[in-house]
Amino acid sequence: MPCLPFFCSRKLDPSKRFGELDEELSGVQGAKVYSYKELKIATDDFSEANKIGEGGFGPVFKGKLKNGDMVAIKVLSAKSAQGTQEFLTEIKVIADIEHENLVKLCGCCIENNQRILVYEYLENNSLAQTLLGRGHSNLQFNWRTRRRICIDVARGLAFLHDEVKPYIVHRDIKAGNILLDKHMTAKISDFGLAKLIPDNMTHVSTRVAGTIGYLAPEYAIRGQLTRKADIYSFGVLLMEIVCGRCNTNTRLPVEEQYLLERTWDHYEKKKLFELVDVFLNGDFDAEEASNFLKIGLLCTQDSPKLRPTMSTVVKMLKGELNCNDRTICKPGLISDFMDLKIKSAPKPEPAMNKNSCTNTSSGLYSNDTTFSSKDSSHSTQPTMTFTAISDRSD
Repeated sequence: MPCLPFFCSRKLDPSKRFGELDEELSGVQGAKVYSYKELKIATDDFSEANKIGEGGFGPVFKGKLKNGDMVAIKVLSAKSAQGTQEFLTEIKVIADIEHENLVKLCGCCIENNQRILVYEYLENNSLAQTLLGRGHSNLQFNWRTRRRICIDVARGLAFLHDEVKPYIVHRDIKAGNILLDKHMTAKISDFGLAKLIPDNMTHVSTRVAGTIGYLAPEYAIRGQLTRKADIYSFGVLLMEIVCGRCNTNTRLPVEEQYLLERTWDHYEKKKLFELVDVFLNGDFDAEEASNFLKIGLLCTQDSPKLRPTMSTVVKMLKGELNCNDRTICKPGLISDFMDLKIKSAPKPEPAMNKNSCTNTSSGLYSNDTTFSSKDSSHSTQPTMTFTAISDRSD
C-alpha cells in the first residue's frame, strides 16, 4: 500500500526563481529527472509536427526517448505562477504511486527556466476528444467498451480514495482527463489540482477549482472538499459515457441542454433506457445501461452523505451489488448552479466554458477548461467570487 508524505499546498511567489524548485522537490522519490537536451531531441526540437495538444498551462508534445519509449511531454509556461504550483503538486502527488488506471508520470525537467512533465504516451487520446467529440475519432465505443471504461475510472478513483495514505481527491474528474491507451484501457490524468487529505480530517476548505458541470454543489458553493466531490464528478462522467454526450450543450433545446436534469426526469418517468446513446443502435443491455445511469444519479445526490463510496460504486458497476436496493433522491442539479451569483472583473483566465460541447478538448493533450476561485490576498490575478443566493441546506 503506497504511503506518501503529506504535501501541504501553498501559494508560490510568482517571482520565485526556477532554480529554487529543487528545494521544493527535495525528498520526492520515483520521478526521473530528464535533461532539457534529451527532451528536445525526443520531440525533434519541440516540432509542431509532434504537438498533440495545448494544455491550460502550455503545449503537449509526443516524443520518443533514446530507449525507444514513447512519451507525452507537457511544457509549462514560464509565466504562470499557478502553473508552477500545479507542476509541483502533480509531481508530489503521483510520483510515488502506480495503478493501471492512473496515467504514469515518468519524470520531469527543471533545468534552468524549464518546467516540463513527462508522462506515458496514450495512443487514443481523451474521452472528450474521442467519445464526446465524435468527428475527431474513428474509435468504436460499443457497450462492452463503455462498460469497461466506466469500471476502469471507478477503480482508479477507488484506489486514490481508499488505498493511498493520505488519500487523494483529484478535484477535476471529467472526460478531458480520462485518457485511453491502445487497448482502450481508461486512465485518469492531470493531478495538478489534486489534494492530499489525512484520514483524521472530515474535509478541507479550499479555493474552488474544477470544471463547470462536474462540480459538486457543496464544493462549488462553500469550498468544502471531500472524496464526495470526486464521486459527484464521476457520476456526471458516467452519464456522459452512457449517453454519448456532454453534460451541458446549450445548442440543444432548453429542456435537453443539461444531461443531469434529463437523467433525473427520465428516472422519474422510468424511461432511463431512452437516454442511452443512439450510436449504439440498440446493441446494448438495456437493464445494465439503465442501472449505470441510476448509479450516476446515486453519485450526484444533493447531500454528500447519500453518495456511495467509490469502492461501492465499483461493485455496483460490476453487478456485485444491486443499485436498486438504494433509494435515489433528487441530485444536485445544474440549475442549482445557476442560483450562484458569479462576480468577475475583469474576466478570469482561463475563461469558464459553460458549454462543454462547444469545446470538448481538455486535459493533458488539449485545451483545459478548468477554472479556480482565488484568494485575492495571495494573488494579483483577477478574482472570481461565488455567492450562494439559495437558502437550501444539505
